[in-house]
Parts: sequence; structure tokens; C-alpha cells
Amino acid sequence: MKKNFIVAVIFSLLANLGLKADEGMWLPSLLEKLNEKEMQDLGMRISAKDIYDINNSSIKDAIVHFGGGCTAEIVSDQGLVITNHHCGFGAIQKHSSIEHDYLTDGFWAMSKKEELPNKDLTVTFLVRMDDVTDAVLNGVDDKMKAEERNKKISENIKAVKENATKDTHYGAIVKPFFYGNQYYLFVTETFKDVRLVGAPPSNIGKFGGDTDNWVWPRHTGDFSIFRIYANKDNQPAEYSEDNVPYTPKHHLPISLKGIKEGDFTFVFGYPGRTQEYLPSFAVENIAIKRNPNKINLRNKRLSIFKRYQNANDTVRIQYASKAARVANYWKKMIGESKGIKRLHAINKKENFQKKFIQWANETPQRKEKYGNLIPEFKDLYEEILPYEIGRDFLFEAGLGVEIVNFSGKFRNLAKLSKEKKIDKEKLEKDKPKLIAAIEGFFKDYYEPIDREAFVALMQDYYDNAPAEFKPAFFSIIKEKYDGNISKYAKHVFEKSIFNKKEKLEDLVNNFSKSKAKKLAKDPALIMFNDLINLYYSRINKEINRLSDELNKLQKIYVQGLMEMQKDKTFYPDANSTLRISYGKVSAFKPADGVQYKYYTTLEGIMEKENPEIYDYVVEDRLKDLYNSKDYGQYADPEDGKIHVAFIANNHTTGGNSGSPVLNADGQLIGVNFDRCWESTMSDLVYDPDLCRNITLDIRYCLFIIDKFAGAKHLVEEMSIIK
Repeated sequence: MKKNFIVAVIFSLLANLGLKADEGMWLPSLLEKLNEKEMQDLGMRISAKDIYDINNSSIKDAIVHFGGGCTAEIVSDQGLVITNHHCGFGAIQKHSSIEHDYLTDGFWAMSKKEELPNKDLTVTFLVRMDDVTDAVLNGVDDKMKAEERNKKISENIKAVKENATKDTHYGAIVKPFFYGNQYYLFVTETFKDVRLVGAPPSNIGKFGGDTDNWVWPRHTGDFSIFRIYANKDNQPAEYSEDNVPYTPKHHLPISLKGIKEGDFTFVFGYPGRTQEYLPSFAVENIAIKRNPNKINLRNKRLSIFKRYQNANDTVRIQYASKAARVANYWKKMIGESKGIKRLHAINKKENFQKKFIQWANETPQRKEKYGNLIPEFKDLYEEILPYEIGRDFLFEAGLGVEIVNFSGKFRNLAKLSKEKKIDKEKLEKDKPKLIAAIEGFFKDYYEPIDREAFVALMQDYYDNAPAEFKPAFFSIIKEKYDGNISKYAKHVFEKSIFNKKEKLEDLVNNFSKSKAKKLAKDPALIMFNDLINLYYSRINKEINRLSDELNKLQKIYVQGLMEMQKDKTFYPDANSTLRISYGKVSAFKPADGVQYKYYTTLEGIMEKENPEIYDYVVEDRLKDLYNSKDYGQYADPEDGKIHVAFIANNHTTGGNSGSPVLNADGQLIGVNFDRCWESTMSDLVYDPDLCRNITLDIRYCLFIIDKFAGAKHLVEEMSIIK
């Protein structure tokens, strides 16, 4: 079965070399077999082996998974790395204070001694990837129950990983593709000493703020610079002053030649998650029935954040990273739901499913295998929806309250109240982590925000969540506080220890069984426990059960899609593994009567300037450079202007943030940082007319480093192609 499926996949991929190049996220190890000819027909002048080769240095050796959620690229032989400003934002924020406000002022290390270490920040290289489907599915039968099947697959995956990393310092992950029809092993190498080198002021790195987020035209200088450090043997090591800059196998040359409409481009990075092959019922659940609740709850939090941030610079810094995290997906969901409606995507999928049913019923064999898939999907997605809505409220509202979420870190301490004897040795070992957690939490905590968010979120949760998925403490609110959320909030914040730093530190440093008993009665921890108990007793188990059933159907459905559409090219959904997407620089028309160019310039920044709005303040130094036209070698050769960003039809998603965008010669021309708002539905449904990735022009990045920041020594490290 497995081998027949793979043959079908490869056949379908090879059968349609005339596919639209703008769609698809491709495995780099398969480029030589599946994509090389088409990429070269579109204008690429390098080979697939130049991109991915496990025996020789290749472009893949310059690409890293940055912090586990973004992509970055190496741009010098001294381990210099470029990613997005928003990918480095957490590190920049942690180093910031009123005295050293790197968010507002930017940061530039003028020597390696000034580069700042970042605890827990890592970068991960791909060493190689292998098809391990046979090994993972060894002994697995489709007739097995889901629990038995999953257990066997997990055992096989464990053995594959152990075998791949034995006697090495490498890591390994195994990921399913096409809903478990195929499995790949990814052998990795992770570096733990990653230091902040440079970041522009937020008025450059986040110019336009949440207003411009996901929107074209963009004028954001969304980049930050880090450096990878290794031990003296060029191997991964924990942070040490003795570590030296990493010497990479490959670093990307940078082109100053610029780009034109129609130029070939490709993106190389770690896209997070797409779900292109879901049936209509799943898309409807996500975009129409679930997103509105999550959008509403995040909107409440953001409104509170912004009001306090605008009134207090300390709070602005404290909540900068939190607000950015909440806002990013909030706006993405809004665009996603609008895009699904605008494209009539659900109706289109429904119409296709009718054709699928008709095709399935044409032969007895297909009818037996595929005939009941669509109605079974419908029933299961109806059944899972209330559990998913319950989970959404639990995480977005219940755990959206900071002290409630934070209290969970101390849950195990409270459990010691039931122990006959406290293990003091283990307690001493755990103490540093708890003290560090306290320091980290209170550094970026402002109680008035949390109090107000508590009332807003809990009121929505109390009023709108399905009755069967409301936590136990709602009964206390109803019976003891007559349904008054504000009174309950006052009780929680007055009685809890989790908003009182000194008392919490004292509890950890001088812990006793009596304190454990008191901790167990803390109202914030009671809320956390009620939420977690609800999640594991009533929500998670059912979601897992139903998800197993859905995944089983989805696996068969994908097989059917490929059998039905033998002339269609299929690519695996994104799953945070290294991928290539390719296409061309391309303008677009997002709406009737609207047509956008493929690039923006520094002039647009000046046009958007508004000194009264923080997100649109233009730095004086940048204005001086604009007025004097002191652009150096970074101006576009055609129009003499500084180009800020451009768009292309490369298929990207979350995780592609920071990915290199390369030209036909494999040279860096930009740093991917976003999609157009009209494109955000592309995780579910791809539309080639509207889907565009937004890229920072590398020349603007270098212009800021050199001319604005005066950090020319960093540019001099790089391999510049003129």
C-alpha cells in the first residue's frame, strides 16, 4: 500500500510539469526529481544540488530554524544571521529597559564584545532528510485501532530517531506527510549560543505597527541581526565567553542588482502549517464558526494593552512582545475568514465533494473505499466543533489572564501539601527555575492590565462559552458573587500570591508544608486547576479521539484525491520542516479598481509619516538621509530610489518569517516577512490571483545597517554582488 501510494505521488507530481509555480511548498530533497526543470524553465540558473546537497555545501547549509518559530539565513563566514525584527523581537525586548530602550532606539554592536547573549534562543540546521516510511509503518495495519496504531508508529519513530543520532551530537525528528501516508526523518544540529548583533528602532523595524500588519503596500524594515557562536571546534556549545563565531559550511551572497517584475524568486525556509486538503466542513469550522470568538477575545486584550501602553513608556516596553504575539494571529484570522468568504471557498469545496462522491460511486472498489468519506467527515466535524469552541474559550479567555496562566508553574508545589514528607533535595534543585520564572514574569507584568483583562475575558467566557465547557469556578461566581465578574476579580487579585513578587519569592525560598497548603487554596491556582481539569477530563480526550478518526479519514481522502486527479500536482502541507516555494515577482489586483505595484520605496515612508502616531514616527536620521539622497550603493539602478519591500507569488505561511528570498542565481535579494492580508486564507485555500508574499528588499536592510546605523563593519563581513 505504502509503495503504491508513493509511486502515485511521484507520478502525479511528474505528470504535470505545467503547474502554476506560485503554489506549493516542496521538499528540497526532491527538487532534483520533481521541480528542477520547471524552476529552470521559469528562469533559475542554478541546479537543485546547489540548493540541497548532503555531500557538499549547499544553500540549505545557510538556512536555520530560528527560535523554533521563524527562519533565518547566514550571510557571512563569521556566522552572521539575518531574520525578521519580529522574530528577534522577544530577545530585543528582554534586553530593553527605560535606560536602554532598544525597542525605541535600536541596538547595534560595534564590536563582537558588545554582542548580547540570549538565554534559550537557539538556531537549528538541517543535516539531512530521509524517507523513512517503510520503517515507521513496519508492522502497522490499517485495520488496527487508532490507539494501537499510534502506539506502534511511536515505537517505530523512536527507533528511527535513536538509530539516526547514535554516537552523534545531532538531534532528530520524524514528521508525517500526506496525513500519515508518508514519513520523513530530519537529522538536525542545534546551536545554543546566539547573540544579538543589531536591530533597527521599532519605528523602522515595526513601521506601521498593527495597522499595516499583513497589508500591502508595506514600508517596514522588518529585520534583526544575530550571530551564531560555537566552541573552538566549531561545534554547538552552551554560552561561554570562550566561544567563537561559527564558521558555516555556506553563507548567502547578497545581490545589489535589484529585482524586476517577472523575475524568478524562491523562498527557502520553515513554513509552519497549512491545511490545503481539508474538506469543506473543516474550513467552515475554522473560518466561520471558530475564528469570530477568538478574534473577539483577542480584540478585547489588545484594546486594553494599547490603552495602557500609550499612556506609559515602561508598560509599552513590558507589553510590546505580548501585544505583538496576540495581534499577529488576531489580524491573520480576520483576513483568513474574509478571504474564505470572498472566494466562496466553502461552496467551491462542497461542489468538488459532490464530484468526488460521484467519482467514488463509479466502481464498486472505489465506492467501498471512498463512498462514505464525505458524510463521515460531516458527522465528525459537527461532533468535534463544540469541543474545539470550548478549547478556544479555555485558552484564549481562561488562560489569557496572566496570573492564572503563571500560577500553573507552581502547581506541583501546591501538590506537596498532600505529601507526607517533602523531598527537600528535589525542592532545592527546582528552586532556581522557579525564581527565574518569577523574575521573568514580573519584569513584564503590569497588574492594572491583567485586572481589566480578567474582567473582560471572563465576562465573555461566562456569557458565551458552551454550558458543558465552563470551568467549575463559574459556579462560585454565580453563587457567591451573584454573577458579578468584577467582584470575583477583586477577590482573586486581593487574595492571590501570584501578583505579589516578594511574597512569592519568600514562599519559594522558605517553602514548607503549611505554605503548600496555603498555595493550594490560592484563587488564581484554583482557577488554573479548574481550567486544566476541564481540559483534560472533558475536552482534550474527545478532541484527540475525534481527531484520530478524522486523520484516518483524511489519509484515505488524500489517497482518493490523487487517484481521482492523476494530472494534478500535489505537495505536502507545511509542518515546520524545510521547504522551497518558488514563483515570480508579481504585482496584483486585490479588489475592483485597485492595482498595486510590486515594490515600495522610501518615499512611501515619508508619505505615511505622522508624528502623533507612534507607529508612523519617522526617525530624524532617516529623514536626513532621504532629504540628502545619501543612498550610497543601495539605490535602485533604474530609478535611483531606495526600495523598501516587494511582493511575489511564492507560497508562504507562518514560520516563513525571516526566510531568505533568493534570485535565479541563489543570491539573497530579500527577507520574507509577511503575506498580503488578502492571502491569509492560503493556509486553507490557495488563490493564485491574490496570494502574495511580502519581502523586505535586502538593499533597504543594508542601507539601514550602513547609512542609518553606521554599522558598516557588518556589511563588510558579507559577500556583496554588485
